[in-house]
Parts: sequence; structure tokens; C-alpha cells
Amino acid sequence: MRPLSSEQILRIWEIGQRQHPVDRALTLLAFSYPDQSVANLASLTVGQRDALLLALREMTLGKTVECIAQCPQCGEDLEFMFETAQIRLSDPSQSLESDYAFTIAEFEGRFRLPNSFDLAAIAGDRTPEIAKSSLLRRCLLQANHNGTEISHQELPPPIVSQLATQMAEIDPQAEILFDLSCPACQHEWQILFDIVSFFWAEISAQAKRLLLEVHQLARHYSWHETDILAMSATRRNLYLEMIG
Repeated sequence: MRPLSSEQILRIWEIGQRQHPVDRALTLLAFSYPDQSVANLASLTVGQRDALLLALREMTLGKTVECIAQCPQCGEDLEFMFETAQIRLSDPSQSLESDYAFTIAEFEGRFRLPNSFDLAAIAGDRTPEIAKSSLLRRCLLQANHNGTEISHQELPPPIVSQLATQMAEIDPQAEILFDLSCPACQHEWQILFDIVSFFWAEISAQAKRLLLEVHQLARHYSWHETDILAMSATRRNLYLEMIG
């Protein structure tokens, strides 16, 4: 894996304008792993995918992450910062099994971990409840109750909840939660840190900044876009300071 170049950032941003977040994640990884097919990247578990995206973000934009969250009770903006190492819960190179067994009370069976194919398949579901049911149907390979085979719809909610917990323990990078407390009203809540949407927002901001830099330097020096993007950020900034 290598950090994204300025030219790659612009290309990814152009492609991603027309894509669903699931596809944007795969586009980012495809530029980082050109020797891998999109199908292979989509077959990674969600946690494996997100671990790679976190590593790519760190290499491209640095280890420090700055976030803003809005308190759902009073609307106060809460700024917080963390290092990528603090949310790295798994090794991207760690291999996982193709499927896993579970035994919960009188229920037992086998399941596999969700991947990008699954996320794409449930993207059009109208409600979170329908999406969760669809995801369970896709990932539950077999289920039995006291020796009798049953469908995903026959699993009681408490069993489904415990099964989801087991999946999260095996693939912890798939769900990163932050506990927050509002300094204004003391409300406490949890937020989900989605590396895909966060990294994409950063890529978008970086792409727009690059386009502005290209515009200014090309207008002043009549240089080609390719030559400007090939410069290091340090050199571009020095030229921008001289024409500022």
C-alpha cells in the first residue's frame, strides 16, 4: 500500500461523484491495490476493508483525526481528536475463516461475516429493520433449534442480538463507536465512526483544494495540470506563496 498521490485523489473524487459509499470504499482500495480485482476487494469482510481504509488514510493524510459531532439534545458542536492507532482494532493482513459456528442456548448453526457484496445488496432496503433482516438472511448459512433446521426469520431477537455480538467480536474493525459527553448539557451518547464517509469527506475537501491550487498556478505560470499535480505539496505551497 502506498499513499494516494494528488493525481489519484482527483481521479478518485471524480469517479466517486457517481458512486454509492460502498463503491467509493472499493474505488479507494482499488487505487491502493491495483493488482487486486474489485471482486477480491469486495470479498473482504467489512472490518478488513475498513482496516485497510484506515491504514490508507493514515498514509495519505496522517495519523491525527479531527472530528465534529453535534449533540442530539442541545445542538452544541463537540470537537474531538484522536490518533488512528486508537481505533485500529485488527490487523488488515490477519486472515479470517470463511465461516464460523455458533451455539446460543438451544440454537446452533454457522454464519459468515458480512462483506461489501452484502452491503451493496441491502443498500436499497427501505428501513434499518429490513436491512438487518436481509443481512442476516445472507450471512446465516445454517441454523438449527433443538436439532431442527430453521430459517433466519425463526431466530428469536435475543439470539439474533447475541449472534451480531459474536460477529462484531470476530471482526471488530467493522463497527467503531465513540462515547461522547456534551459539555453544554451533559448529555451522553454514542456515535458510529464510519471511516468510509469520513475519509471520503476528506478526499473531497482535498480534491477541491488541489483544483484551486492548479487553477492559481496554471493561470499564473501557464503550467499544465499534470506537472502541477506531480509537484510535492511543499513545492506547490511555496509557489502559491510567491504569487500570493
